[in-house]
Order: sequence, then C-alpha cells, then structure tokens
Amino acid sequence: MKTYELIDHTADIGIKAYGKTLSEAFENAAKGMFDIITDKSEIESIGQYDIKLEAPDLEQLLVDFLSELLFLNSAKNLVFGFFKIELNEKKNSLTARVFGEKYNIPKHKIGAEIKAVTYHMLEVNKEKPYSVQVLFDI
Repeated sequence: MKTYELIDHTADIGIKAYGKTLSEAFENAAKGMFDIITDKSEIESIGQYDIKLEAPDLEQLLVDFLSELLFLNSAKNLVFGFFKIELNEKKNSLTARVFGEKYNIPKHKIGAEIKAVTYHMLEVNKEKPYSVQVLFDI
C-alpha cells in the first residue's frame, strides 16, 4: 500500500494519505507534508515532541495537527520525519509523538514553503481503506 500521493491543484498542493488504520493515515499525511517542505530529504529522529489535541470532529483534528506541526516548523525551525499517533475517534482527540531535528540547509533540501493547512477538499475516510486528504496553501 502506498503511504501518500500528491494532489495537484491550481495554486496549492495537496496530499491524499493512506493507512492500515486512521492513525496511520494521519501519520502519512504529516510525513507527506514534510516531504513537500524538505523535498524528501532524510530527517533524523534526534528530538521528540509530544502533541495532544482535541477537536469537534476528525477533519478539524487533522487540520489542527498538521497546523501544529507547521507552527513548530516555522517558529522553531524544526522538521519531522517520524510520527506515532494514538487517535481516539470517539473523543476526536489525538496524542502524538513526533520525531525530528532542526532544519539544516546543507543537509535538508529546500522544498515548497507551506503557508497554511486549508479546509478546501478536506476529507477523512473513517472506513477501510482508511485515507485522509488535505490541501496546503503554498
């Protein structure tokens, strides 16, 4: 099973991510986002960050999670390459451990700058095969 595929859009770029579980689909969406940011550079798991979020629904939870990662990228100059998410679908909450390192120009390529996670064409498929779809403003 492929982990994600890129979606071309007029002014944006998107991802459709897949997983054996919905948690894995969220993880693969995050991986795809950082592949876009770093042009698929290898990212070492040097530092760990914990994220806990709740939202009114799973779609909002996906946007909030990716937006939190984007905030850490822009505010703290961090990139992430490994994600472990525990998703509680009944409570629309997640606990994530994300692993990465400081962005390093000689090591990490420069990909596309993602400005925001959007709601346009946002989808969370809660049944097998699990998938999520999200567009990024670039």
